[in-house]
Amino acid sequence: MIGFYDYTVWLTYISLISGVAGILISLYGTGHPFLGMYCLMLSGLCDAFDGRVARTKKDRTEAQCKFGIQIDSLSDLVAFGILPVCIGISMIISGPGLKGVPHIPFIKLHIVTEIIIILIMLFYALTAMIRLAYFNVVEEERQKTESGSRKTYIGLPVTSAALIFPFILVIQYITPADVTPLYFVFMLLTAILFVTKFNIRKPGLKGILIMVGIGLVEAILIALRYPRG
Repeated sequence: MIGFYDYTVWLTYISLISGVAGILISLYGTGHPFLGMYCLMLSGLCDAFDGRVARTKKDRTEAQCKFGIQIDSLSDLVAFGILPVCIGISMIISGPGLKGVPHIPFIKLHIVTEIIIILIMLFYALTAMIRLAYFNVVEEERQKTESGSRKTYIGLPVTSAALIFPFILVIQYITPADVTPLYFVFMLLTAILFVTKFNIRKPGLKGILIMVGIGLVEAILIALRYPRG
């Protein structure tokens, strides 16, 4: 059997499975953006620790290391590049699905608005792929001259999607208006930041735990707001 299956890749595999599950759930029936968002956050949680788990195995071969890098990027493209787009599709079809929140279905939007939304989703997926591929190339070049893990990222990491998009649903708490248009505004801004050249400090364990805490709060708030019945 080809591939590697030791514990160092389990979190990455779970992240991919969660991402694909989120895509299927988001697009099922009339759409389930809330449930898809939980899959996005689970993928983000797995990605936060997969590198640290992998580095605990000191006897990894070069092939295992390169395999881990490749599957991490491929998984990230699905979970943080494609899944947010599918959640967006779900939202323009069904909206948040909350009582008292008006929603205009996609088919009733003006043709210009439809085109703009589609272009934003395409642009987002494209920039996510470009950012991941660029990171792989730059990281490979860096490792030729430096040892250890990097200290900074160039551009906004795609995994930030796991905190950004759930925040949109949290905003629904403080407004009676449908947040779907805001979702695509944030998607466009996030896409631009993916390919904008600026340095952002790589979080250490403390920073990761803070982000996990923020994600947990978002998850609880979304659960409380989740439409039932």
